[in-house]
Amino acid sequence: MPHAMRIYNTLGRELQELAPSGGTIGMYVCGPTVQSAPHLGHGRAAVAFDVIRRYLVWRGFDVTYVMNITDVDDKIIAAGNRLGISPDEVAAEATDKFLSGYRALNVLEPDVMPRATDHIPEMIHLVERLIEAGHAYEADGDVYFSVASFGDYGKLSGRDSDDVLVGARVEPGEAKRDALDFALWKAAKPDEPQWESPWGPGRPGWHIECSAMSEKYLGFGFAIHGGGQDLIFPHHENEIAQSEAAAGSAPFARYWLHNGFVNLSGEKMSKSTGRLIDLLTAVEEFPPLAVRLFYLRTHYRSPVDFSEEAIDDAVATLERLWSFRRRVPGAADAQPDPTIVSAFSAAMDDDFNTAEALAVIFEAVREGNRRLDDGEDAGPYVAAYDELMGVFGLCEPEKGLDDISDEVSGLAARFGVPVGTDAEATVTALVGHRQDARAAGDWDTADGIRDAMAELGIVVEDTADGVRWYRR
Repeated sequence: MPHAMRIYNTLGRELQELAPSGGTIGMYVCGPTVQSAPHLGHGRAAVAFDVIRRYLVWRGFDVTYVMNITDVDDKIIAAGNRLGISPDEVAAEATDKFLSGYRALNVLEPDVMPRATDHIPEMIHLVERLIEAGHAYEADGDVYFSVASFGDYGKLSGRDSDDVLVGARVEPGEAKRDALDFALWKAAKPDEPQWESPWGPGRPGWHIECSAMSEKYLGFGFAIHGGGQDLIFPHHENEIAQSEAAAGSAPFARYWLHNGFVNLSGEKMSKSTGRLIDLLTAVEEFPPLAVRLFYLRTHYRSPVDFSEEAIDDAVATLERLWSFRRRVPGAADAQPDPTIVSAFSAAMDDDFNTAEALAVIFEAVREGNRRLDDGEDAGPYVAAYDELMGVFGLCEPEKGLDDISDEVSGLAARFGVPVGTDAEATVTALVGHRQDARAAGDWDTADGIRDAMAELGIVVEDTADGVRWYRR
């Protein structure tokens, strides 16, 4: 493809050309801290980086995608105390909910999904390296990173020491030397998860987890590190500091990508404020792929405002897209139109501009529909649709009838139609019987079949291309 890829790098705060080494891209995205169920903001992050990953693969890169699970953390422990269950139970239940939400949104599984509690030895080793290099110190069983020892601190967020000091303090019981220093290892407290370490029993700090796991699976100096904008400071700033201090070189990651928030009435959605909409509730109330489309209609770095009207519009838009594809059943028998593909890649090469890329897909649908209406060959546009909707993970899922096969058989018996070898064959026979009734002017039977199938979620449409049916 002729376009150079330009992506916005938070490290430098500018558009930069993506130039991976040897066509391989290591991609690490900070996954959830699993203290409670996911909200719509978590879904937005998962979809944003899922599409970036899918596009890079489609573009021809060899991508290794890593997304971690933080399953030990102050918030998880606090949730367990509040609920009267163990932190492990909190993490396990919340992890299941996150992964269920991601699957509903058609988010592909990561190549690697490491859990923090499975990587304690790697974290301890990284802390030891930092102590040996003079960038960390032990104090009463805790270990802290010395921010003053790392001259580049603040280069990701653009904050200087005075900015960082705002709100920084030494909490009661802490023995750190400077208010800016942050915990790499926390000494054990009663009834908390703990592991043995050279500094006594304890558990890792939050920031050390991602540094240790990303280095294990992607090495030092990998291509893309991603996450929500709320992670820029302090989490990602601290990751850079501890990783580059331990290695004695830079960069820890070359491109830093951050997605925008989902807002409610213009204010950020977050667990801390209580302003949130549960993701699992949303994908039960609305078609999950419509929620996915809702996210993709806005550039990943921009905020997006949630409303039921916006989701309803996404539902209608998705139906228009899928209706085009239903006009040509089966696999596309042509090569994708090159002009459409080129325009799509140009939009996505401009910092993954999904909004512009969707406009290209709509153009393919418009021209494809026109050609079908005029009896012309629409194959290249159908093929382009299939390929590009696949990149976005928005293709209409195949919906079988196995779960309603008994109901379909009962419907056939009701109208005197022989039951076929499977539910699909029976539905086809019912549609044929309806057509015979229409030809004979038996509108009661024809309308009765159509309405009864609709009650099962099976839509029958009479179109210029003939009769077609599909399961909604």
